[in-house]
Amino acid sequence: MPRLTTGRIKAARKRQPPPAAHTLAEILSQPSIWGETGRQLRESGALDRLAATFSPRSPWLFVGCGSSYYLSRLIAALWTRHFYIPATGIPASELLFAPEETLRRIGAEQIVLMSRSGETTEVLRAAELLQAHKTVQTLGVTCNPQSPLEDLCTHTFKLTWADEKSTVMTRSFTAILLAFQRLGLQFVGDHLLSSALDQLPQRAQAWLDGHARKIQEFAAKRKFDDYVFLGQGAHYWLAQEAGLKVTEMSSSYAQVYHSMEFRHGPRSIAGPNTLITLFVSEAAAEAETVLARELKELGAAICVIANRATPDLRNCSDLLIELGLDVPEFARYAVTAIPAHLLGTAVGVRKGLNPDAPKNLTRAVVLSSDGNRPEKRRGA
Repeated sequence: MPRLTTGRIKAARKRQPPPAAHTLAEILSQPSIWGETGRQLRESGALDRLAATFSPRSPWLFVGCGSSYYLSRLIAALWTRHFYIPATGIPASELLFAPEETLRRIGAEQIVLMSRSGETTEVLRAAELLQAHKTVQTLGVTCNPQSPLEDLCTHTFKLTWADEKSTVMTRSFTAILLAFQRLGLQFVGDHLLSSALDQLPQRAQAWLDGHARKIQEFAAKRKFDDYVFLGQGAHYWLAQEAGLKVTEMSSSYAQVYHSMEFRHGPRSIAGPNTLITLFVSEAAAEAETVLARELKELGAAICVIANRATPDLRNCSDLLIELGLDVPEFARYAVTAIPAHLLGTAVGVRKGLNPDAPKNLTRAVVLSSDGNRPEKRRGA
């Protein structure tokens, strides 16, 4: 066996990719992936086929696990708010443990089953369960070109170009989000918002080029015991996903609340060792600015994610992330998700972890035959 000299050890280390190499590349690739998503949808005619198959007038149910669950809730919130399409999202386990009650309560016969890997056991079991309901149409959404989900659903929607090598969902989350935003627009024929999404890749790339390093440097220098994410309306689901990203990528403790609910008990943790991130929405901007000022006065570090910040928000922000995008709020959600991707990655690297392969997580949640013991994990 050859002796491991110092030179050989150094050479071996040089051949290994640095921590988070895949994750960071995938995060930074998002604007180009969004452009590719738009191109693929146009050239394949996928949106035309889906719009001809499914109805915006009947209730929709979105089903997923982990990031795919938060994505389901986000899409449902946007469809309900902007298009008046009746939609809701649930975790797959809720459908598995109470199928008849859940289907009766929601009344949906159009059910979207989301799994980036197409291998998430709970989602596959939900799809199997729904096969017995002959009036239900199911749409399997995955980034896997060959997934068992395809055989279990009446229709499949694949975004193979958006898949990741790393464990945690980043660009697949935002690409699927944009695809369903475009499907909603296809249903209602809104060309103004469609044009805004067409412009997004170029504008987002310019924003990312100017802000990625700032977010990474802040996370690399500042150490916190607690991370809190706050949002209202659809932004609440972006906050949930942000908390999950920081937890997954850096094994940190993260909490998530509706913005104003943080006053009702949770504010007791506000202090110098807590980073509180506010996703500022147009509807609640004034109230969220007051909240940010209150929390700053309690000694917490404040991160603000806003399209454009008022002087008050600037004054109370330790990290201000301005999007500065001249597009409607509807077209900004995908960009709004990116800061948490960068934050979680940088915190994980600072802690000596590898966000490409987070602790206790692997590429897919595949349960054993008894349904109890997880074998593999993939950010859903």
